Amino acid sequence: MRELRTAGSIVVAASPEALYDLLSDVTRTGEWSPVCVACWWDEGAAGQVGDWFTGRNVTPARTWETRSQVVVADRGREFAFVVGGSLVRWGFGFVPVDGGTEVTESWEFLPAGQAFFAERYGDAADEQIEDRTRAAHEGIPVTLAAVKRIAEAG
Repeated sequence: MRELRTAGSIVVAASPEALYDLLSDVTRTGEWSPVCVACWWDEGAAGQVGDWFTGRNVTPARTWETRSQVVVADRGREFAFVVGGSLVRWGFGFVPVDGGTEVTESWEFLPAGQAFFAERYGDAADEQIEDRTRAAHEGIPVTLAAVKRIAEAG
């Protein structure tokens, strides 16, 4: 299995806690994500480790839903979730810097995700993985720019 990961960072004029509160509210994801248009928590979930939520994704080629589990919920430091519980990890890290907070969005296509794609897509798995990897590389800067705009607008 190959290692598939990427990350990007931006400085936002807001506190780590304010940015954590914004980004850990998955019901707002559609405001900044170029692919995920809506998310909702499972009944009783509120963003703690172990909680699950569903996301609806839309591209010109298709629409689909995923279920994700929160794996890190450390206010002001990191919020992360894993799609399918083991397939792809998305995270946001928060580090105070002069002028605000450096927000880093990270993405990793986990070994279980690669195995799942090999089983599901067979010979087309590499192409499917490359499509998802390209989407992450292109989407992270778009997401971070939107988060900066929203957070700094108050």
